[in-house]
Amino acid sequence: MSPHVFLVAGEESGDRLGASLIAALKRHAPGVRCSGIGGLHMADEGVPSLFPLGDLAIIGFDIVRSLPKILRRIREAADAAIAAKPDVLVIIDSPEFTHRVARRVRKIAPHIPIVDYVCPSVWAWRPGRARAMRGYIDHVLALLPFEPAAMKRLGGPPCTFVGHPLSEKVGALRPNPEEARRRLSDPPVLLVLPGSRSGEIRRMAGVFGDAVALLAERAGPLEVVVPAIPRLADAVRVATATWRVPVRIVTAPDEKDAAFRTARAALSKSGTSTLELAVAGVPMAAAYKVSLFEEMIGRAFIRVKSYILANLVLDENVVPEFLQYQCTPEALAGALLPLMADTPERRRQIAAFARLDTIMAIGTAIPSDRAADVILGCIAGLNQRGAGAVASAPPRA
Repeated sequence: MSPHVFLVAGEESGDRLGASLIAALKRHAPGVRCSGIGGLHMADEGVPSLFPLGDLAIIGFDIVRSLPKILRRIREAADAAIAAKPDVLVIIDSPEFTHRVARRVRKIAPHIPIVDYVCPSVWAWRPGRARAMRGYIDHVLALLPFEPAAMKRLGGPPCTFVGHPLSEKVGALRPNPEEARRRLSDPPVLLVLPGSRSGEIRRMAGVFGDAVALLAERAGPLEVVVPAIPRLADAVRVATATWRVPVRIVTAPDEKDAAFRTARAALSKSGTSTLELAVAGVPMAAAYKVSLFEEMIGRAFIRVKSYILANLVLDENVVPEFLQYQCTPEALAGALLPLMADTPERRRQIAAFARLDTIMAIGTAIPSDRAADVILGCIAGLNQRGAGAVASAPPRA
């Protein structure tokens, strides 16, 4: 019989991962059945969602305010997965939501194998989660090369590095010769990425706008481009309306990619966007601000040498970062200024970013194909050896 895969994504990034995975599963196992919960991208691959992903757009401690709705969605998602009787449940990112779904499924239907696509940041905070995951996760698919070793060190489930989805869009992010010349021509294109969640945009837009204004005073005219996901475009327009430097907001994926290919430098909030910029070869400064309560929790529990994903993957603090009280317009503008010309600061970042192809295995295999192999291997392991062997089932050749 054709395998049945039930997928649960919790937000936009997971929806994109899920859509690529569904397409890969179809390539590797013609006739595979996929169902689950996601967004527009997964729907385009034939998997309509039980409820809108917007219900789950939570970050940090915002989950507390949304708890009643989240708990209801957890029950609905888990019950739908159990009723579907899939050969495997794949939870995708958003651990605040998807791991609760997985625990409920494991409790009620322990025979369903569960794969976690995107390793939680156990290497950064709450490392005890890794060992706890063994109770309800059979295999973890890691996007970052250092995560399998971290998961093993912390006593977590088996973990396989499959690659980051950015590997699949290198061609769209890196410039052709004409675009490379545009990177060095005037007025320079400056990318500004205040965040992909409404709370991040509210916190970061003001200080980013003031930093850009200071930079323009010192470096001269700028072409400022602010990428935004469509559902938050209006929020970005409102947040940037008072900026002293005109901005161009882009929402279409091809427009965003074109901006990455021509940008001289970028100002970004911490997160995946820093790794995307690094893969594109765009020097940057990065920053982040959270509430006082979140800062206290972070200082107590988070243990990483950098909050910048690009720095963690490179194992070098090459991207300057400005957190909380360090995140000021003056500091940000001061870090961006040397990136606008051929300086040691700019050359250092570009040289470091050139190592990413080797570190992230870019160009060796498509991450979604690797993920599909592991998932189908888990199903094969279950069918051959029983549910107890799922966790050790290797990827297919």
